[in-house]
Amino acid sequence: MIAFDPSQIIFEDNHLIVVNKRAGQLVQGDKTGDRCLAEDIQAFLKDKYQKPGNVFCGIIHRLDRPTSGLVVFAKTSKALERMNLQFKQRDPQKTYLALVEGELIGVGSLTHQLQKNELQNKSYVVNAPKGKNALLNYVVQKNYTHYTLVEIQLETGRHHQIRCQMAHIGHPLKGDVKYGAKRANPNLAICLHSADLQFIHPVSQEYLTFQAPLPEDGNWIK
Repeated sequence: MIAFDPSQIIFEDNHLIVVNKRAGQLVQGDKTGDRCLAEDIQAFLKDKYQKPGNVFCGIIHRLDRPTSGLVVFAKTSKALERMNLQFKQRDPQKTYLALVEGELIGVGSLTHQLQKNELQNKSYVVNAPKGKNALLNYVVQKNYTHYTLVEIQLETGRHHQIRCQMAHIGHPLKGDVKYGAKRANPNLAICLHSADLQFIHPVSQEYLTFQAPLPEDGNWIK
């Protein structure tokens, strides 16, 4: 289990806290019972501000446990409600970086129908109308001998969307053995990183932009 470090905090004010999640950290508690970021942030805020009683930490959106990058939490119920609405309407602009197996060239868009298997916690490409529409756009950033670094923007927000769609076209993410990668990364992370996030502040209405550098875990080719 990876411990939370305050150095992961990229931004904090009275309403929001933005964190650069490390691969392996849970955003929200699950059946494993492992400690999650929401709990760690509550403890951090309680200690930092010497607050009595419970501390509010609202979960606005999530990243898969083996992924890394930008996650936003709400410090007030008002901020949570307004941010939830933004994410529901897909107003925030999210950019991911992925290191995929094989060679991709140029730019492209992927459109599939995805269906989640609850027991396997895995998504599959299926024929319409069984699945939910999934669309992403990608731009190749750099080609390596066995891998390609791609920038990805999601038009929809389906379960394991990037992992499933890239694997379906024969380019699973480096380390993502669940979706067909040749081998796991040493720390069981997958090379998927939420690198850029833009949204409107729920109170000030200021347009905010945040970036998170790629992890220094040895999995990424730089």
